[in-house]
Amino acid sequence: MKERTKHGAGRDLLVFTGILTAAVLISMVLSNIHNDNNPFATPVFILAVALIARLTDGYVYGIAASLIGTFCVNYMFTYPFWQFDVTPSGYPLTFVMMLVVSIIISALTTQIKRQEQLRFEVDREKMHANLLRAIAHDIRTPLASIMGASAALKEQALSDEDRAALLDGIDRDAQWLVRVTENLLSVTRFTNDVALKKTDEVLEEIIGSAIVKYRRALDALPVQADVPDRPLLVPMDATLIKQVLINLFDNVSAHATGATQIWLHIRRERDRVVLSVEDDGEGVPPDLRPTLFDGGLHRARQDAADDRRSMGIGLSVCRTIVRAHGGEMRAEASAHGGAAFIFYLPCMEEDDVQYDPKQDIDHRG
Repeated sequence: MKERTKHGAGRDLLVFTGILTAAVLISMVLSNIHNDNNPFATPVFILAVALIARLTDGYVYGIAASLIGTFCVNYMFTYPFWQFDVTPSGYPLTFVMMLVVSIIISALTTQIKRQEQLRFEVDREKMHANLLRAIAHDIRTPLASIMGASAALKEQALSDEDRAALLDGIDRDAQWLVRVTENLLSVTRFTNDVALKKTDEVLEEIIGSAIVKYRRALDALPVQADVPDRPLLVPMDATLIKQVLINLFDNVSAHATGATQIWLHIRRERDRVVLSVEDDGEGVPPDLRPTLFDGGLHRARQDAADDRRSMGIGLSVCRTIVRAHGGEMRAEASAHGGAAFIFYLPCMEEDDVQYDPKQDIDHRG
């Protein structure tokens, strides 16, 4: 946390210095153009104060920029030049008004940023509460099923076929509980404003690891992944991105009615990599897509005994993780006939990558 604070302070100081330096240089150029009669210095420095207040944290840099800007306008760009003049001929009222306006702009900008941050925190806490409540609701049914099956195995004389069916049910429910627990642990990593520890990872290795883990599930479907021509290094928390992929694969197994295969398409777009998990099932109706990621959408199956898995929980966790990496996630129709869940992750732009605008057209049609 201290390291993050130092990094933020260093960035703020750099922004503060750079913008004020740019304001001085611009005003000097305008003074030369207008033979030292520079009517633009005041608005230039007010704009600089507004930018500094917007791009830095707290009031300190904005107020400091207001004081320095007022001094520079008086000392450098108002006659007598290179002198600090507070006499009536030095337009003290003008400078006082400039200082007041600059401070007000700085204060208002900082207040707006704090309100935005507060709103973000409220939304995040609300999302966490909804996710945890939904997860707590989801684990009740498989726990009850495991307990019931265990009691039946202990107390009743069952045929080998019945015992195998009960054991199979216990295994499925246990696997589901493991996935729910992993999602719960992923959510808790975003509490208390904990910053992600991102490192450059080879994307193909993360994808391969996620596919191997997914295939251990009893209801796993075949996964076909595009292999890039060369390795892609992407800054990420490898554990969380792997969780995103596994959640999306599990979502197809649990909710994509009629799906027989999963496709994972990967493409590079300038400074980001785009991944799309698609299937050949019945797809998601367009009117349901906006609510897929809110954690509250349940599958519409007639089999009540199998309606224990919340469709939105895993997807909501996925979007939370992707957004924490600076990306975004959406749902669309797939060219394979089912649903497509697309997300992107920022990465370093390669100078030798030739960007083709046609690639921006979704290959799903």
